[in-house]
Amino acid sequence: MKLKKQVTVCGGAIFCVAVFSLYLMLDRVQHDPARRQSAGNFPRSQISVLQNRIEQLEQLLEENHQIISHIKDSVLELTDTGAISPSGHLPFRSANGSWVLPFDGRPTFLSVKPLDCQFALGRRSQTDLQMLDVYSLLNFDNVDGGVWKQGFEITYEPNEWDDEPLQVFVVPHSHNDPGWIKTFDKYYNDQTQHIFNNMVVKLAEDPRRKFIWSEISFFAKWWESADEHKQAAMRKLILSGQLEMVTGGWVMTDEANAHYFAMIDQLIEGHQWLEKNLGVIPRSGWAVDPFGHSATMPYLLKRANISSMLIQRVHYSIKKHFAATRSLEFMWRQAWDIESGTDMFCHMMPFYSYDVPHTCGPDPKICCQFDFKRLPGSRVNCPWKVPPRAITDANVAERAGVLLDQYRKKSKLFRSKVLLVPLGDDFRYDKALEWDQQYFNYQNSAYEMNWNCPESKSLCSQAQFATLTDYFSAVYKAKGVAPGTRPPDYPVLSGDFFAYADREDHYWSGYYTSRPFYKNLDRVLESHLRGAEILYSLAVAHARRAGLEGRYPVSDYSLLTDARRNIGLFQHHDAITGTAKENVVIDYGNRLLRSLVGLKRVIINAAHFLVIKNKDIYRFYQTEPFLETDDRRTTQDSLPQRTLIELESTPRYLVLFNPVEQERLCVVTMLVNSARVRVLTEDGQTLPVQLSAQWVSAVEMSGEVYQASFMARLPALGLAVFHLYDSADSPMTLRSDTLLRIPGRGQSIRGLDPLPVRSQTVDAQPLYIQSQSLSLGFSGTTGLLESIRRKDDPQEVRVQIQFLTYGTRPSKDKSGAYLFLPDGNAKPYSQREAPIVRVVEGPLFAEVVAHYQHFQQTVRIHNVPGIDGLSLDITTMVDIRDQNNKELAMRLVTDIQSGDTFYTDLNGFQIQPRRYFQKLPLQANFYPMPTMAYIQDSQYRLTLHTAQALGVSSLASGQLEVILDRRLMQDDNRGLGQGLKDNKRTANRFRLLLERRSNSGKPVDSRPVSFPSLLSHMTSTILNHEVLALPVLPRKHGVPPMRTFAPLAGTLPCDFHLLNLRSIQSQQDAYSPSPYTALLLHRLGLDCGLEAQNPGFNCSTTQGQLSISGLFRGLDLQLLQPMSLSLMHSQPPLSNDSSINLEPMEISAYKLKLC
Repeated sequence: MKLKKQVTVCGGAIFCVAVFSLYLMLDRVQHDPARRQSAGNFPRSQISVLQNRIEQLEQLLEENHQIISHIKDSVLELTDTGAISPSGHLPFRSANGSWVLPFDGRPTFLSVKPLDCQFALGRRSQTDLQMLDVYSLLNFDNVDGGVWKQGFEITYEPNEWDDEPLQVFVVPHSHNDPGWIKTFDKYYNDQTQHIFNNMVVKLAEDPRRKFIWSEISFFAKWWESADEHKQAAMRKLILSGQLEMVTGGWVMTDEANAHYFAMIDQLIEGHQWLEKNLGVIPRSGWAVDPFGHSATMPYLLKRANISSMLIQRVHYSIKKHFAATRSLEFMWRQAWDIESGTDMFCHMMPFYSYDVPHTCGPDPKICCQFDFKRLPGSRVNCPWKVPPRAITDANVAERAGVLLDQYRKKSKLFRSKVLLVPLGDDFRYDKALEWDQQYFNYQNSAYEMNWNCPESKSLCSQAQFATLTDYFSAVYKAKGVAPGTRPPDYPVLSGDFFAYADREDHYWSGYYTSRPFYKNLDRVLESHLRGAEILYSLAVAHARRAGLEGRYPVSDYSLLTDARRNIGLFQHHDAITGTAKENVVIDYGNRLLRSLVGLKRVIINAAHFLVIKNKDIYRFYQTEPFLETDDRRTTQDSLPQRTLIELESTPRYLVLFNPVEQERLCVVTMLVNSARVRVLTEDGQTLPVQLSAQWVSAVEMSGEVYQASFMARLPALGLAVFHLYDSADSPMTLRSDTLLRIPGRGQSIRGLDPLPVRSQTVDAQPLYIQSQSLSLGFSGTTGLLESIRRKDDPQEVRVQIQFLTYGTRPSKDKSGAYLFLPDGNAKPYSQREAPIVRVVEGPLFAEVVAHYQHFQQTVRIHNVPGIDGLSLDITTMVDIRDQNNKELAMRLVTDIQSGDTFYTDLNGFQIQPRRYFQKLPLQANFYPMPTMAYIQDSQYRLTLHTAQALGVSSLASGQLEVILDRRLMQDDNRGLGQGLKDNKRTANRFRLLLERRSNSGKPVDSRPVSFPSLLSHMTSTILNHEVLALPVLPRKHGVPPMRTFAPLAGTLPCDFHLLNLRSIQSQQDAYSPSPYTALLLHRLGLDCGLEAQNPGFNCSTTQGQLSISGLFRGLDLQLLQPMSLSLMHSQPPLSNDSSINLEPMEISAYKLKLC
């Protein structure tokens, strides 16, 4: 009877919701300003307006249908359990073992327009060079090429330049690592500042002298300490074109591990500094030292209005192939580009290195003779035992002839008679003597070549000192095209240049994982920086609107600047890569920790202002913070300790910040000091709480600290307020059920009141945990995952987690910070005793924790609807500090028929298909995985999302393998001079997502492009942007009234990612903000061929359209101006009520004025 009554009530509820939804639907059509705006984009005829209204109604009807279906499903799920709560309270456990939760009351829909799915299926423009095809074509042999060991013999006819002399552009440069063997400050004090001081003097001595500089982090440090005369002299050199700023980023970023948020941010920081202090705009990109090159970089540079770029570290076999086909200069196009809008002109340096012996021509023995820093008496010499000779009147003809021969041979590898000759190396030109040696001797040689042109064609060229842009401009001029456009007959390329090998089988695939602790810390900092930028920008705008700018701590902007620069510094290709000396790593870590503390302060100060209900009573006191931070790190290399909330009978308040641009339904876990915890929403609704033990070891729980987990719905980019009590009356607080499986019978286990623990001896019987969306099977003996079954799928899918170890070679060449040189296939990880396995089950989550000697793996599933409940939350705590020359790997083994193909992301921005090649050594088949990797077949896709960059591969069909940590006892002979022996206890965090294809049986597309599903994008976002829990500190006079802060008036289309909302610096002071804010948006590319799941929030797409004017609640938009990605180039402002439109994959920037 009770059951029938419940069904009747629920049916009535469905009818009421349907009627109410239709009313809202019609009301939205009439009054929604965003929809009126989009209607304004149609022709002003009655037919088109009517058609627009019909389309809106169709979409709203579809949304309404999904809402009703959602309610029906919820009712059926309740009735199917056949259980009624004995106490009348929810949640409760039904007869079949599943937990029944209170109905969320917020039905949601997913509505993706068919046209928004076409991008992934549409045609792609053809390219001449697709890197997957190049890999298939090459043998990757290592044939001795003579003087050019990794190449071939180059010949030419002496009369080839009779009609058109070779133009030679000698580009002096100095590559300065912002940390590697020495710290950033040590390098600056010992060497870099002297380079700048000499530059000011030596370039001014002769207007023909040129130079290029890349790392703005160093340049800014020098500028701030230089006097006015030096600054004026340097500015004059730049404005005259003698000194060029190339790329202009804060650093020369790594391209394998860096996330595109940080790559863009360090580029903005460098460009903003240049614009404010020098008024110069970089035109060319220069990347000579990153260890492999990503296709993301040319896209970002293109969006920043840079027209040409140069790269260097590419696999020697690829260089040889490109040189043989004269394809070293090409248009680099994004694989997903439908036409040619992303094309970037790229120059690939042909030889081994960017130093002088490998840049003048193919013979390093000869080229080294023209590195005049190595003249006899110098501490640097030529390894080929033939030293340079100073150029004199007596030998100039002979020496110029030898040098020109190298130039001409090198030019035969390119398609124009314009030649680039870099002249520099690491930290060059720090002594005044070197400036004189290089410039004087090259000037004499160039004079001889140029002077001979009328007399002798055999010794004729047009040689000059140049900047990088001088060279590119000459190529464009020679080919008769505008800068940045494709010269006739130049090839178009798509793909990337990983993995990099510089010789033999020495693949630089180890650094994808090296020092994973700091790779994870970097991602934490990036999320905090983005969150702090957004909250600060909103808080300042609201304070300005309320006339309270004087009360708000606007000076927090200096903390943002400090964090931008420290995170930018860490993107350097010897920082996030894990390839610096130990003391340098500590320096980076201290900088990151200082910035993390500063960012938490920015966040709590902004949150304080935004949640106060009555802004008139708002006061900020530096010494009396309103909120606590969510966690603390005692040192730069320690794991975070979560804040303990001490409960009382009076409420403790908790503010939760959701840094994601969509509403979020998720499980939040807090540490509390009482088991009698009660949690209420802002409006007084009691929430279900799962009470769990805080474990201090595998078998011992804390008697004073508990974990309280509750389900929270949080506004997009917003702050929600919750109340926590110590209450004897807490019927919705339910204890976790805990089982410990222990090897042998020697250990006694006892629970602590009120959390009992059951224990049993390990046996082979499999373990299972389940939620409303998933059922997981685990091995009874190993405690590791064995299978996944989605509740909507009768088929159980084998997904087995295994742990393995790699050793290193016994030969001379061994693995190190850069190189992965394993001693063969991985061996299964083993230990003497079976692991202790803990199984925890409750209404909101269930987890299995397996304790091994060198790692502890937690696999958790959340029993909530939406994104948070559709994937496995996996944390692997790794500690291999007692190992020697071992690398720990986690392998997923499945029945998915993936063949030799797998997919990895590039910088969290795009997906790059990969192929396992039997012809390549094992280490060559590993690739960077900054945010995700997946395998798939015609039925399933399995995606491993990661919260830290790691190396990944698929060594067999159905497998994914990730390297978790590396401990190596020796250097790998790439200049570092150390192994990797400073390992930390590291938490590697993942989300594992199993998706089913909606059109099973259809063959998987084999094109060189792929996209995540919408669910996969969102899963990656919630993994990398955790909810921040900010407890309100107790106050003597009570806490003032607070309310939820929901900054968005509407919802963003769910294929839009709000990359940043960045306050732009003041033109007067880099440490204070201007009234302007930069909005960076990325429209995601989607694969709609995977079954759509309820995301837990209202999700719809709009074919790339977005109205900015009504986006931010309570703020007026006074300026909407499209900008280049680094904010240096502006377009005419749009009208404030304009809709913007982004194509799939497009990243765009806008300057806003909000008040």
